[in-house]
Amino acid sequence: MKAIVLGSTGMVGGCFARKLIDRGWEVTGVARHTAMGRQLAERPYPFVGCDILDRENLLALFRKVRPDLVVCMAAQAFNGTSWEAERYTYLVNVEGTRNVLSALHEACPDAKLLLACSSAEYGDATRSGSALREDAPLLPLTPYGVTKVATERMGYQYFRNYGMKVYLPRMFIHVGTGHPPATAIQNFARQIALAKAGRGDGVVRTGRLDTARDFIDVRDGVEAMLALLERGEPGTPVNICNGEAPTIRHVLDELLDIAGVAPRIEQAQSLLRPSDEMVLLGDNARLRALGWSRRYSLRQTLEGVFADWERRVRAGG
Repeated sequence: MKAIVLGSTGMVGGCFARKLIDRGWEVTGVARHTAMGRQLAERPYPFVGCDILDRENLLALFRKVRPDLVVCMAAQAFNGTSWEAERYTYLVNVEGTRNVLSALHEACPDAKLLLACSSAEYGDATRSGSALREDAPLLPLTPYGVTKVATERMGYQYFRNYGMKVYLPRMFIHVGTGHPPATAIQNFARQIALAKAGRGDGVVRTGRLDTARDFIDVRDGVEAMLALLERGEPGTPVNICNGEAPTIRHVLDELLDIAGVAPRIEQAQSLLRPSDEMVLLGDNARLRALGWSRRYSLRQTLEGVFADWERRVRAGG
């Protein structure tokens, strides 16, 4: 069985590629040419440089490999960045997704396609504070969330109109090693690792700490998406989440406890967004019905992330 993982140098894409290889799949990794140097030593599979904005290149790749499965994790993947790079976010996430769908439909219409959708699609639906089911309204608050609604709707269109096997995981916040400091957990872990090493000014700068998020270990998340591919239904959104939402303050306190340091905490205006969901909590009943169960606790995930940032700081990162 052959698989193509688009965005294979990212945290989720890289984890997906490794787990598919463990299951005996023949994997081809794909990312932009500018990302080809990342994780090179850890990549035990062929790698191709290709931008999802280049439809003809995608079409040639699909025709050459003839995959049974395409995992699309290629995107501008950060809520915060989407405020600063709104046009680029729309370009990559909407036009890029359309290119993937149309090229795969032309080259390999019988292949399975997993499209990375997002909990950011819920947006204002989170105001109730209750666990979000997949039938909740989609009221995105960020440019990123809007593009992910478009991603999911395009995937459904190709499923409904052309019979393509398009799977729609609504991914809540995935956490793991090897990630840039573009999310709260990674940014906290990096700053705390620097403070512990005696570098910087000993201050950890944060955005809001009173919001709550449903975090999931990337290894659990990928296992959940594999269960969706193996036992789920195409065209049906499925929340990829743990079903619990600790506050950002709790996550920060856990990281400080793991590190054994007590730096000064300051809120930074630059880390505040125009709007922010207070509670982002998912109902994972559909996911559990596929036989999935959680393996990693939040503490275990945070221990791994902090150890990763300690290594990076020692290496001069």
